[in-house]
Amino acid sequence: MLARFSATSTSSLLRRSSRAVSVAPRRAFPPLRRARVPPSPVRARPLVAMASAGARLDKVATPGATAVADVSATGAFVRKDSVFRNRIEKDGAFPPEAGRYHVYVSLACPWACRVVSVIGLKGLGDAVSWSSVHPTWQRTRAADAEDTHAGWAFAAEGQALASPSGCGSFAGSNYQRDPLHPLDEIRFVRDLYDRVGANDGTRFTVPILWDKKTDTIVSNESSEIIRDLNVEFNAFATNPDLDLYPVASRAAIDAANEWIYHGVNNGVYKCGFATTQAAYDEAVTELFVCLDRIEQMLGNTRFIAGPCLTEADVRLFPTLARFDEVYVVYFKTNKKALREYPNISGYIRDVYQTEGVKASVDMWHIKTHYFTSHPVLNANAVVPVGSGWDFDAPHGRDGAYPR
Repeated sequence: MLARFSATSTSSLLRRSSRAVSVAPRRAFPPLRRARVPPSPVRARPLVAMASAGARLDKVATPGATAVADVSATGAFVRKDSVFRNRIEKDGAFPPEAGRYHVYVSLACPWACRVVSVIGLKGLGDAVSWSSVHPTWQRTRAADAEDTHAGWAFAAEGQALASPSGCGSFAGSNYQRDPLHPLDEIRFVRDLYDRVGANDGTRFTVPILWDKKTDTIVSNESSEIIRDLNVEFNAFATNPDLDLYPVASRAAIDAANEWIYHGVNNGVYKCGFATTQAAYDEAVTELFVCLDRIEQMLGNTRFIAGPCLTEADVRLFPTLARFDEVYVVYFKTNKKALREYPNISGYIRDVYQTEGVKASVDMWHIKTHYFTSHPVLNANAVVPVGSGWDFDAPHGRDGAYPR
């Protein structure tokens, strides 16, 4: 048993030792012998055992059947593809109609917030509705000890939820119960997937573009949803002249989307969900190569694919908006904060201050979700204070380029 020490100071102990006390005769002890220090491999064995135990704990603590568990044999995060890939087409099964579609999102999820941004930018709020879930994941089948899945949950505005491990109590605003279905039928996003017969192994992700007429999922692939919202709903948009994927810029947009997705959008997750040093090192190196490239590009042009905001910016912005407040700490992307990049930091504010984008950024949702939903990464669900990024500060991106 370890001794328990009080806060008694060293000086008080010395004062006591100066008092006259009776001392027993000293015993003779054999001379001290230097203990044999085992070679480093022997000493390392307990540490290896502890690391192995930690890995086993991680396997147990990781919410089952979620992206957190999608790790390869080398410890690298490998995102699964979306499985619902229907498109909005005038003569297709899902034609563009005002009021027919609803988008389920989380205001914490960068993929879902792309869709919220496009709805705002195009002025589609009256034609395509959307609602957000609570930011803190919940056990979706808590009564089943074998089902460890934790995921997005619906909750009444202001309702407090604890983390999947039972820590904390998190209540806020901008979330609601499922507006389309009875409470006793749909409590979790997982229930929507079950409702349409999703296959085993499906990741219960947002965004979900939901068809109210046929009561089914149209798509859960954000990149395709925003393309369809950009083109197919212009008849109902208040800003139909905005084209986020103009023909003249498509080659530049497609090229940027490709490397930014792998290196930045998905790159931060590859850093955060890596379970080996080698996988993390590879991901974080690629991430900062890409960020340095973006910083250089933004010195030559106001936006990623040219002088005007496009789909490439809609896809990049949500990741950048979360970087300093979440990813630097949570996903260990701390080589450099984005506030240290002059062009990127101004660009983040520039995009945020574009009319229609602000509704997609709710920092309480963002921080609450990440820091409270994954016990394997933050067991006690403590939310750090953050840097207090000011999105409304002047962006300084007006004027001539290159700079």
